[in-house]
Amino acid sequence: MRRWLNRILTPPLMFVAALILFVEEVLWEAAKRLMAQLGRLPLIHSLEAAIARLPPYGAAVVFLLPGTLLLPVKIGALWLIAHGYTLTGLQLIIAAKLLGTALVARIFTLTRPALMAIVWFARLYTWVMAWRARIYAFVKASSTWQALLRWRARMRAWFARLKPGRMAQRLRAIRRLKRRGAVR
Repeated sequence: MRRWLNRILTPPLMFVAALILFVEEVLWEAAKRLMAQLGRLPLIHSLEAAIARLPPYGAAVVFLLPGTLLLPVKIGALWLIAHGYTLTGLQLIIAAKLLGTALVARIFTLTRPALMAIVWFARLYTWVMAWRARIYAFVKASSTWQALLRWRARMRAWFARLKPGRMAQRLRAIRRLKRRGAVR
């Protein structure tokens, strides 16, 4: 019974795990670039410099702050969903998750040296990263992950072939053919 259940559940769960890791990697890179660009603004730059100078437990408080501040937003999103605004609520949850992840990633980058001075945090971080590495290695060794990488390479190649204005030319050609009745 267990082997049968394992054979049935493993492929879809592996697909979901690979898809989550794939989206996370793509979004993580985009979020890092965006936050680095925002960090160039004078006000944000001075705020980041102040955060980087914080002592260990001050850094811990700042590190936990985005999750605490976004909690009311997520509760509000759940309220919207409960009152029939499902799409708006889901969009708000996704936006809060993306913003929160980008913010936490940037703050962690700034506070990591101070946080690693806290012994229990350094141990917990080491344990979590080792656990994460094992999971990532398992998922990245799967055929599903390899298929996602091939798909991404094909999409990049396809987008690289699209030249500015070329898509508009194709759409005009399709419209002309439709007017002539050659395309339905």
